[in-house]
Amino acid sequence: MNAKKKILIVGPSWVGDMVMAQSLFKLLKLQSPEMIIDVIAPEWSLPITERMPEVNNSINSLSKHNHLNLKAIFEIARGIKTAAYDQAIILPRSLKSALIPWLAKIPIRTGYRGEMRYGIINDIRAFNRNTQDQTVKRYAALGLKKMSKEPSIIYPKLDVSIKNCKRIFKEINVNTERKSIGILPGAEYGQAKKWPASYYSIVVKHYLSMEWNVFLMGSKKDQRDANAIINETDCMDNDNLFDLTGKTALTDVVDVLSNMNIVLTNDSGLMHIAAAVNTPLVAVYGPTSPEFTPPLSEMAITLRKRSGYSRVRVGDADGGYHSSLVQLMPDEVLLELENIYKKYL
Repeated sequence: MNAKKKILIVGPSWVGDMVMAQSLFKLLKLQSPEMIIDVIAPEWSLPITERMPEVNNSINSLSKHNHLNLKAIFEIARGIKTAAYDQAIILPRSLKSALIPWLAKIPIRTGYRGEMRYGIINDIRAFNRNTQDQTVKRYAALGLKKMSKEPSIIYPKLDVSIKNCKRIFKEINVNTERKSIGILPGAEYGQAKKWPASYYSIVVKHYLSMEWNVFLMGSKKDQRDANAIINETDCMDNDNLFDLTGKTALTDVVDVLSNMNIVLTNDSGLMHIAAAVNTPLVAVYGPTSPEFTPPLSEMAITLRKRSGYSRVRVGDADGGYHSSLVQLMPDEVLLELENIYKKYL
């Protein structure tokens, strides 16, 4: 690739997918260190690109789930046209995601077949399901020329701010001499991807009894899960328990997760962040698959009671949970948390 080539990446909507997309950015920079990479994506996933040194500029697509704002698309395309990009790489497979590069007349528009995008995508790629058996591999393959061999995956690695983490810990009065565990109880698609709150509460009680700091983290949508865990644990007044759900920016979560000794998480966007800051983690999976979207880290253990992958993410047990996650008992999880802590102590 030519030096100082300008590429626009149409990024994914979800935080976890954006973390995985960094493997593509790293591959592009490996091929051409002088390349300029800009990313356009919905506002909620953009803060994570602030911690990716490969990204030059982040652009808000003003996109909303299941909503097509043609006026915004035309306005953004008009501005992007002046940037004179050499190529666009479109990661989502939707028609909507390909419209801005097409309207901006970016000469090479690379992406996978999907939603009748012929012409709008003029560098069309097809899936090879045998080799592109993970989301991260599908993203990375778009950074290669057609017919190239599948790339070696470069794991995501987010920049962290020790100074910002110290600020947060000081504000909430954390005893930094204690060990810390991060608990990430949320997940998109509702309860079916979540380990039961009553099980999480057993883990929380265990680590509080050992005088660890316990951090509950997530977005505002995860506050209900955090409250359920706290109520089950009956430890609201414990000075070593910190409920940060809905109270921190996404970049703050990056920094706090980087300072945990271990993390317990559902299959979620924050799981991918924990993996990308090299924190040892245990991830519990239900209907989704650790083969398809694994935490991209050598310091990760995945636990699952079923095989295969399902797009149907509806809980079949009490409380809306998936039965396979209900079958995954706290004693099994506690054992793996102890194992991974000892391994990376």
